Amino acid sequence: MEIDKNSPIPIYHQLYEILRAKIKDGVFKVGEYLPPENKLAQTYRVSRLTVRQALAELVEEGLIKKRRGKGTLVIHPKNVENLMELRGFTDDAKNAGYTPTSVVLENKLVDVPSVAAEKLNLQIGSKVILLKRLRLLNGSPYAIEWAYINLALDTRILNILEMDMSKLSLYNFFRNTLGIKIKYADETLEVTRADKENADFLNIKVGDCVVLRKRFTYTQEGKCIEYVQSLYRGDRYKFNIRLSGH
Repeated sequence: MEIDKNSPIPIYHQLYEILRAKIKDGVFKVGEYLPPENKLAQTYRVSRLTVRQALAELVEEGLIKKRRGKGTLVIHPKNVENLMELRGFTDDAKNAGYTPTSVVLENKLVDVPSVAAEKLNLQIGSKVILLKRLRLLNGSPYAIEWAYINLALDTRILNILEMDMSKLSLYNFFRNTLGIKIKYADETLEVTRADKENADFLNIKVGDCVVLRKRFTYTQEGKCIEYVQSLYRGDRYKFNIRLSGH
């Protein structure tokens, strides 16, 4: 791919697209520095101002970071999630062009959390499935997820205990195997800090900022099927929401 100076597309944006493609394809790898601005200008026969404009777009997208005195570092991109659409981690990641994988940390029966019993319409002491997974994008840890799943809605949900949930989507299981339609979810987000255990899983430092999400998910019939707590790395996840005016 070369710069076309006769194209109506601005030269800086053409360069941005070239560099972006090389980052996505691994030509410029995460953790490595891009060539210096003057080298990029010589390589693509453009001005240094054009290079700076292209790099500014890559910074805005979260693909690179400028480090004073060192250069321009390629970093892990932030996965942008649209909070106006209800999708599971797997579907959302694939739509964003990433390869999602999971590591199952726990898959067992536990007592329903007291904070979720009323919404799940369960008595304190009732059993639910706890499916705890480390979520990765392109092999890099992004989130830890604790899903408490309501057994009272369908006894076949117990099959989750025997399934390899490192490879399967929970929402696809609900939808395709059980025929349960997910209608909506109530969700809250807050910023907190990682403790040692969660920092180790996410490969971050103790005290780093993480986003805590809490979600109650409801079926077409208005019954709560799960309560989910998730911790997302603050440096690799970004949420997007559209607000409408009145």
